[in-house]
Amino acid sequence: MGQDEHPTPGFLLYDVARLLRRNFTRRAASLGLTVAQCRALMHLSRNEGVRQVDLAEMLECQPITLARLLDQLAEAGYVERRPDPEDRRAFRLSVTPAAKPALARIRALANQAWSDAAGETGDARIAQFARTLADLKHNLIDAEAAAGATEKERHVA
Repeated sequence: MGQDEHPTPGFLLYDVARLLRRNFTRRAASLGLTVAQCRALMHLSRNEGVRQVDLAEMLECQPITLARLLDQLAEAGYVERRPDPEDRRAFRLSVTPAAKPALARIRALANQAWSDAAGETGDARIAQFARTLADLKHNLIDAEAAAGATEKERHVA
């Protein structure tokens, strides 16, 4: 078997993420929320008071797409938009007390999906894997920042 026949770590990571999403999506059908709504709620719960435009960036979606999603979550009573005291055109977002049970259920379903993925791998290996992923994330953020600085230097010159 040649070297090219083995999947690369990047390919495996992408595939595992896809399968995790599929596992979670199957479980989340009982919530009455879309996966996009679950993601938005989870990110918002970790970033209370975030501006709508910044949440769109975190979720890697267009602001207009997020606006529609937030309309649905606000209608369900899960999200509040508050005027940004520093920018009257912007909104700050927060989850409502009504969202807490939904967030707890989302976390439980995500934990079940992760448990399926982890299987019998063992806590030590999973902890090392999490540290490795954190290192990879940090490296990519640094590389992105360096590339952005290089790009800015080109435009100045």
